[in-house]
Amino acid sequence: MRIIGGEHKGRQIVPPRNFAARPTTDFAKEGLFNTLVNSYDFEEIAVLDLFSGTGGISLEFASRGCHAITAVEMNIAHANFIKNTAASLKITGLHVVRHNVFDFLNLCSAKYDIVFADPPYDLDNLKSIPDKILSSSVLKEKGLLIFEHPAAHNFKKHPSFLKEKKYGNVHFSFFTMETSQ
Repeated sequence: MRIIGGEHKGRQIVPPRNFAARPTTDFAKEGLFNTLVNSYDFEEIAVLDLFSGTGGISLEFASRGCHAITAVEMNIAHANFIKNTAASLKITGLHVVRHNVFDFLNLCSAKYDIVFADPPYDLDNLKSIPDKILSSSVLKEKGLLIFEHPAAHNFKKHPSFLKEKKYGNVHFSFFTMETSQ
């Protein structure tokens, strides 16, 4: 796993061998950020990274100048890895919260421009996660939810669905807050 762009471009991030997280592939991450860079000034946005795992997405945002990142990860070893990696890179805008994502969504009062969620693919009720995030108050008006999921799930009929991007076996579904018309 490596950081694809920005200040820390090319930097290898090597989690311990016993790490249980499935990081987003470099290929998928590059495709995702190539899409986002045309729509966002990373220095001006707040990002919420749910099910952070290795922290690869949070670190990518930080490398590209984002100064307001919250990474939520329940596993203590994973959360500590993200904190230690951010410290070794001298990243100051990344705040790691060790918490259950669903409890965090109920407690969080902050609002974010982008919410990225990459839950374990075998998580029960995976298909309901976009609704749980969209019904919480974490997304700003016109904010973007990016949900990473396996090919077995299709969200194209969801009322808040914008588009899907596929990079190999990685699928990103993009959602925005439903607006009344």
